[in-house]
Amino acid sequence: MKITEHIQALEAAGHGLADAAAAAGPDAEVPTCPGWRVRDLLRHTAMVHRWATTFVAEGRTAFHPGEGETTLDGEELLTHFREGHARLVSALRAAPEDLECWSFLPAPSPLAFWARRQAHETTVHRADAESALAGGPGPVDPAVAADGIDELLGAFHARDRSRVRTPEPRTLRVRATDTGDVWTVRLTPTDPPRTERAFHVTGGPADTELSGPADRLYLTLWNRLPADAVALTGDEEVLRVWRETSAITWS
Repeated sequence: MKITEHIQALEAAGHGLADAAAAAGPDAEVPTCPGWRVRDLLRHTAMVHRWATTFVAEGRTAFHPGEGETTLDGEELLTHFREGHARLVSALRAAPEDLECWSFLPAPSPLAFWARRQAHETTVHRADAESALAGGPGPVDPAVAADGIDELLGAFHARDRSRVRTPEPRTLRVRATDTGDVWTVRLTPTDPPRTERAFHVTGGPADTELSGPADRLYLTLWNRLPADAVALTGDEEVLRVWRETSAITWS
């Protein structure tokens, strides 16, 4: 995806998150984030948006922790979220292509990193807000979902801090039936997952394969949908390990 496409995805996801939060109400439980209510989700995502904006708008080249979460609630909190989201979108659109600032995952440029990361941060949290409604998480654009799977497998879990390990070497295949994307993930007892991405290929043997539309795979791998939201063939233990150890921690 292009930077402009990531920004468009971020903009749409933020609007969708706010709309779902408004419909659910601040006290509604968020099933995909046990222990959270909608106000907690809004406070967290508003904080992340403002934190990201400082790097992009101010060109900060070193990590800083941000200002923490607001204590606002109700309509004031929703307005606070919408304003912070709009500022982030504007900052990304106004930033120069050669922006220099801190980032924490591999990307073609810092601007590309922040546009992509915030697009997926907000899309996943849009699904969280929608989980507070009767209909549950709605669909995600297939191209956005495939890109998000790639970020999760090829960037987040390529880091040494990934906790996804299997007692013996195992291969997990993730196959998007609508986009043709195929990811082959090598799992070991000692090293972080190693992922290869291909298109419209069968690939070699795999111990476990997850297949389905890209958006169902995306939300399942982010543990926002139940395991049976996608088709599984092979060793179910690999999926159990993923669901128990793949959560992203920020500390």
